[in-house]
Amino acid sequence: MAVAATVSLIAAGTSAAGAAPASTGPVTEYTVLLEQPGNRDFAIDAVEAAGGEVLRSNDAVGLLTVKAPANGFVEKVSASKEIVGAARTTPIGHAPAAKAAKIKQDNVEKENKGEKPNKAPAQQGSTAGMDPLDGDLWGLNLVRSNIARAKQAGDKRVYVGILDTGVDGSHPDIAPNFNNELSRNFTIDIPNDSDGGVFDGPCEFRGCVDPANWDDGGHGTHVAGTIGAAANGFGISGVAPNVSLVNIRGGQDAGSFFLQPVVDALTYGADIGLDVINMSFYVDPWYMNCANDPTASAEEQLEQRTIIKSVQRALNYAHKKGVTLIGAGGNNHEDLGKPRQDVVSPNYPPGHARPRPVDNATCLNLPTEGNHVISVSALGPSTSKADYSNYGLEQTAVSAPGGYFRDGLGTPWYRTNENLILSTYPRNVALAEGAIDEAGNITPDGLAVGVKKAVQGDKVGYYQFLQGTSMAAPHAAGVAALIVSQYGKKDKKNPGLTLDPEKVEKVLLKTATQRACPNPRTVSYVNVGRPAEFDATCEGDAKFNGFYGHGIVDAYGAVTRGGQFL
Repeated sequence: MAVAATVSLIAAGTSAAGAAPASTGPVTEYTVLLEQPGNRDFAIDAVEAAGGEVLRSNDAVGLLTVKAPANGFVEKVSASKEIVGAARTTPIGHAPAAKAAKIKQDNVEKENKGEKPNKAPAQQGSTAGMDPLDGDLWGLNLVRSNIARAKQAGDKRVYVGILDTGVDGSHPDIAPNFNNELSRNFTIDIPNDSDGGVFDGPCEFRGCVDPANWDDGGHGTHVAGTIGAAANGFGISGVAPNVSLVNIRGGQDAGSFFLQPVVDALTYGADIGLDVINMSFYVDPWYMNCANDPTASAEEQLEQRTIIKSVQRALNYAHKKGVTLIGAGGNNHEDLGKPRQDVVSPNYPPGHARPRPVDNATCLNLPTEGNHVISVSALGPSTSKADYSNYGLEQTAVSAPGGYFRDGLGTPWYRTNENLILSTYPRNVALAEGAIDEAGNITPDGLAVGVKKAVQGDKVGYYQFLQGTSMAAPHAAGVAALIVSQYGKKDKKNPGLTLDPEKVEKVLLKTATQRACPNPRTVSYVNVGRPAEFDATCEGDAKFNGFYGHGIVDAYGAVTRGGQFL
């Protein structure tokens, strides 16, 4: 997809609405979804009549950011026929890496941090011609990127958006492919949460807005490295080491996501012509957003419906503009077509979760269950489904390396760092997490979880091991970027390449390496220390099943055989 030389921010415009009626009580911010995006003026009248004031808008999907009374506004404004609903502008999403604060590590992605990992067997270094640490990237070999690059290593005219916690554009393995001009940060740091506790932590930059080449969470930088770390003889290389990386940040330092920044990031990415957008997060405070939640208050019900329709509109908009959308399948070890009771929602503010029945027909885990999203499950080095990974015939399109700490039971590889996915790690995050000291040396804690350091002259880069469907999705996104690089056509309107996302998806699925269900079909994870709740049954056949979808994404197959499917 072509990328315009000049960019305008859709969400940055300020409404010309008149002053809102005076409020005598506390006020807060809301996101308000219009019934029809074009009926903005009528919707503004409804907002003002309910006591609100429009601060800014995203006209692409009809989403307003509104300041209004803290009590009663949602019900009042939603009574208008011009309005779908409203939701408080509080943290309503999180990348699995950090759910509430920087210091709270995810028990899936950093499982090795709370354990004492075993020492992996000695292994050979990277293959000739590969980067020095590529020998640790078993995922790169599994998707056959290591041999695909002789045919296609990616094209700089292909742009991949990282919708995440940010991207460290200064990292030596990211910088060669990072497009700072197009990158944007749609978030504002929140030092403290509504209960007075630490949320994002102190603001590092004036105005509490991080630069577009900054990442205080580490999650987005790890994702970016897997997709497109440069093949530059330093550190590691990505699945598509020559494509352009664009940070479209929608997540807070703490890993939480607001609805408005996520939607703004999606529509902005579509408008500047991104070819692929990777989404390794889900929308909160509801793990499942349900259109008909019997346990919800009137405001909570409207909030969930607003989230569903807002995200779906943004996904539809991006797809129509030519973006291939890749989503992490989720780390809740469940069949998304047969979801269990939701016991973690709402997860913000903390302590408000309650057991909720989930109606599969009307409840969605977003964005992975959203329109046009290619949902990816996670595998370990043995190609077994990772214990934490969601699965199921309903959503799993493809599978990819995501890491599995407990893979290889009975072998020397069991519970080793090397079973996870190694990728780029921001220096500032490594320092904050105690993985390195002020001098840049790896600490004993960093060594224990496998943190690595690359040095070449004055260049220094750090790398960490993580696991999760968040790590599987970028392997698929990298292959999608290679498909556009190989088969895309020059855009008639702007510089760059473009390829219809339905064609990209067809090649991705048709060239995936088929993998049949295990025998027996029900896999128990009890022997690796998991409760019986983790047991998973694979349905389907070798062509398509709930563990692998259409198969394991295959970079080499995509760039050598994909043309026959176009």
